[in-house]
Amino acid sequence: RFICIYPAYLNNKKTIAEGRRIPIDKAVENPTSTEIQDVCAAVGFNVLLEKNKLYPREWNRDMQYRGRVRIQLKQDDGNPCLPQFPTRKSVMLYAAETIPKLKTRTQKMGGSDQSLQQGEGGKKGKGKKKK
Repeated sequence: RFICIYPAYLNNKKTIAEGRRIPIDKAVENPTSTEIQDVCAAVGFNVLLEKNKLYPREWNRDMQYRGRVRIQLKQDDGNPCLPQFPTRKSVMLYAAETIPKLKTRTQKMGGSDQSLQQGEGGKKGKGKKKK
């Protein structure tokens, strides 16, 4: 009894018609399938990542939008694997709440500003050397 979660379900850039399944104020900006996998595996779910699967409503074929996470929500007898997550929606809301707190997300935010500044400085230096 595995459920599928595509990144589009949690993406705040998407409309409901494009596949978002949670409220926009709780959704995350461009989540990836690996981030969803990390969050769900950390809480104790049995998780399977399928990298080459693509959400049918997704028009963009980039690798960033690919992937599907399969999560074992219920056991064979029908009882939830984790009592705090009885439904697929509870899992999606938890993932959307936790993904922004991931180290990869916080480092990207801080690191991008520094890399931009370093890149600009490098370009100026190269220009002077060419002259």
